Amino acid sequence: MEAKATVRYVRISPPKARRAIDLIRGKQVDEARRILRFSNLGAARTIEKALNSAVANAEQKAGVVAQNLIVERAWVDEGPTLKRWRPRAYGRATRIRKRTSHITLVVRTLEEA
Repeated sequence: MEAKATVRYVRISPPKARRAIDLIRGKQVDEARRILRFSNLGAARTIEKALNSAVANAEQKAGVVAQNLIVERAWVDEGPTLKRWRPRAYGRATRIRKRTSHITLVVRTLEEA
């Protein structure tokens, strides 16, 4: 049995979010929560919320306990980029790209994994 949670349009660049996702992929849920709680990475709090949502989605099914879940798959896709302008010298302007991410987590019970 697997459950999925997706967080879309998060205002963090995908490479930064992937650094935090790589820490928890394949880990048990309790260990993944511990890793994210004490991580200094900026995306850790958002990914922890997504993980809690995936666990809550899994617990809606009968007979599923949070201690028996692992993070089977986790990935970060690139969302739309917000384009902004910054004034520069001699009346010029430079584009600032504010990137967004779509974060997806899939948890599965230990027996099936």
